[in-house]
Parts: sequence; structure tokens; C-alpha cells
Amino acid sequence: MPDVRLASPQGKWILLTTVLGSSMAMLDSTVVNVALPRIGRDLDANLSALQWTVNAYMVTLAGLILLGGALGDRFGRRKVFVIGVVWFAVASLLCGIAPNAGVLIAARALQGVGGALLTPGSLALIQASFHPDDRGRAVGLWSGFGGIGAAVGPFVGGWLVDGPGWRWVFLLNVPVALVCVPVALRHVPESGDQQAHGRFDVLGAVLGALALALVTYALIEAGGGGAVVAVSAVAGLAAGVAFVLVERRRPDPMMPPDIFASRQFTAVNLITLCVYAALGGFFFLAALQLQVVVGYSALAAGTALLPTTVLMLLLSARSGELADRIGPRIPLTVGPLLCAAGMLLMLRVGPGASYAADVLPALVVLGLGLVTLVAPLTATVLGSVSVVRAGLASGINNAAARAAGLLAVAALPLLAGMGEEAYREPAAFDTAFDKAMGWCAGALVVGAVIAFAAVRRPPPDCKRPECLRHGGVTAPPLEGEPVRKRLG
Repeated sequence: MPDVRLASPQGKWILLTTVLGSSMAMLDSTVVNVALPRIGRDLDANLSALQWTVNAYMVTLAGLILLGGALGDRFGRRKVFVIGVVWFAVASLLCGIAPNAGVLIAARALQGVGGALLTPGSLALIQASFHPDDRGRAVGLWSGFGGIGAAVGPFVGGWLVDGPGWRWVFLLNVPVALVCVPVALRHVPESGDQQAHGRFDVLGAVLGALALALVTYALIEAGGGGAVVAVSAVAGLAAGVAFVLVERRRPDPMMPPDIFASRQFTAVNLITLCVYAALGGFFFLAALQLQVVVGYSALAAGTALLPTTVLMLLLSARSGELADRIGPRIPLTVGPLLCAAGMLLMLRVGPGASYAADVLPALVVLGLGLVTLVAPLTATVLGSVSVVRAGLASGINNAAARAAGLLAVAALPLLAGMGEEAYREPAAFDTAFDKAMGWCAGALVVGAVIAFAAVRRPPPDCKRPECLRHGGVTAPPLEGEPVRKRLG
């Protein structure tokens, strides 16, 4: 049984290193969007290169995050976490010194691999290290500090872009890792899952990531047409089919198909796809809209996006309590509709837009929608499967959200009619942005309809979320294994 107390020096060091590690990955998922216009100008990159700057990271992260958690269980969570932090830092260094867009995109893909190793491990280390009496408070502090990091991320990213330069958005990870790694090696106890057995589903992970990469390529390059795009689309769909077949036949699959026998679990993941596709597309395009069309600096654009995350950080725990009382159906219906309203309000954000009258109201409504839906979404995912599979269910849901975001970043410019040079042409970008917001709002309405039709109250004895505060906008909280499985 874990016995580290939160008030002890060791407990504080464990909390510090896990917060630093998880913040590295969380910040990179948000601050890069603010830097995109400057990256495009400095590297002479077109819009598709900017899409890949975001999506190369998300492809490997979404495709490998379940495998990363399994590796930690088998070989030691601290070991895999440290490897992930080092890997992420080295990839960040490569991003920071990239001489052209191609090298930057390749380094971003490597970053995603590191993120897949360290992201599941940070929470798992807390769950495995602290005494049961302190575990809940430790998780609360971890999620709270992580939420603060997510809230200040776009602000810090904007300051770096306008000051030392966009490369420091990536280079900043190196000194963070230099603090995180020695603290982890000295103060964090090693842990693993003694019941972990069987072979790793490496083939499933590779096929999943390959399917996402090929479909993403086809969507990003579809504007140019050609045989390569068609072949990529077909190959991506074939890899997706192969992934499903492999998962059905393996004795220890990464994503067991029978988990989708739960109607509620399937419905909630469909809602997740709708919600996080809209959010991924929104935050990719909103940072560009504020800088390209409205004329904000990177710092001003990053600061402008703060209200959404701050609202989530302040109110998400209360939203979870409300959903416990009234059930998840209404919050999961109302939340996406509020988000859709916020995105439609963004139609008012154009040349000469006022922050107080145009930008802020849209972001507040969007933030209230996220507050309303994120905590109930996590609780419903955990409550839709047996307790022993709750951690797996959370991992699948988190990966689905990231996959939805990357596909949206790939598809929205195509659907909205953005050309390769659109982000250099304010009038053209503004017109396409309005179309994209319509697509995002439509996806959220579909999610609300699914929630109203299919979501029901989970059973009273299901696993409850431990991450009560959350500030991330790219995916729902990643919950760990049930306590009784680990401690029993």
C-alpha cells in the first residue's frame, strides 16, 4: 500500500514533478496555436504546414497514449514517465532549432510520442504513491495546478512569441525537464501493476496512428487533389479497418471492442467526438482570426482566450456536483448548445472588433458551456463501464477527443474553403472563419441531440472522477485505475 503523506517533503516533491511533467504536455497542446502566424512568417510556411504543426503532435499522442499507459504499468510508471519527459524535452529542443517547416513537423511528431509516455504517468504516479487518506487531496492539487498551467499557457505563449520569439515556446520545456527528471528519480517511488500480463498491442497502436495520419494527410491536401490524396484516403480507411480487426482478434487489445457494448459508453464517446472536434477547430482558427483579421499581437491573442480556461478552472468542480444531483443528461445537452452559441457569437469578431463587446461575450458563453459539460462527460464515461475498466474507458475517451481535434484541424480549412495562403489574406480568412464556426456549431448541436436521446444517469456504485478541476481544452481529464484494483 502506498504510504507517502502529502505534507511530507517527499510528498511535495512528488506533486511538483508530476505537475511539471503534465504541464509540459498540456501547455504544448494550447500555446502553439498562438505562435502559428509567426511560425508561418518566419519559416515561409503555408496553411497546410501550420495544420501539420498542430496535427503531427496530435497524431502520435492520440495514437499512442493508451500504449503509453500500458508501458508504465508493465515496466514501471516512474521509469516510463522519466523517459517521456526526456523524450519530450529533446523533441522540444529540435522544434526550437528547426530550420524549416518540415523539420518542425517531424519534431512535433516526436513530441507527441513523448507526450504519450508522460501524460498517463503523471496522474498514475500520484495515485500509486500517496497514502489513501491523502490521495484525494493530492489529485485535487495536481489537477488544480495543472488547470492553472493551462489557463496561463496562451498568455505565456503570446509573451514568448512577441518577446524572445516563437522558438522559446518549445525551448522552455528543456529547463522544465532539467528540474523534473532529477526530482522524479530522487523522490518518486517506482510503481507498477503486478497484474499486468500479456503482449503489448504495438500493432494496434501503430495501425491506429497510421490511420489517423493518412486520413489527416488526405484531408489537409485534398484541396490540391491528385492520386496521392486519393491513395492516402483509401489507405487510411484500410488501416482503420485493419485496426478494428486486430483489436477484435487480440487476447489483450489496446482498445477492447466489447467495451462499446455499453450503449451509454458509445453515446458519450460520440458526444466527445462532436464536442472536441468543434473545440479543436475553434482554438486552432480563433488564435489565427484574432491575429490575422482583428490585428492582435500574439500576447493579446493569448490573453484574450484566457476567460474560457479560467471559467473551467473556477467552476468545473461545482458543475460536477450539480450533475451528480440532477444527472448528466441535461448538462450534456445544454453544455454543447452553449458552446455552439459561443461559436456563433464569434461571427461578430472581425476587422475592428471590440474585445469587450464582441470577443469577450463569445468566450464567456463558450467557457460556460465547457464548464457545464466537461465534468459530467468524464463522470458518465467512468460510470458507463464496470469499475475495473474505468481507467481504460477514460483513456479511450481521452484519445477519442484528441483524434477528433486533429481531424477537425485537418478538415475545417477544407470545408470552409481556405486556400494555402488564407492566413496571409485577412479578408479571405475572415470569410472562411465564419463558415468554419458554422460547421463547429453544427457539430456541437449534433452532440447535444445525441446526449438528449441516449445519456442516462450512471449507477450509484460506479467510479467517480478524481480530477474535479480541469482547465484543458483539447481533451477531457485522463482518469487512472480504480483504487480497489491497485490497492486490493
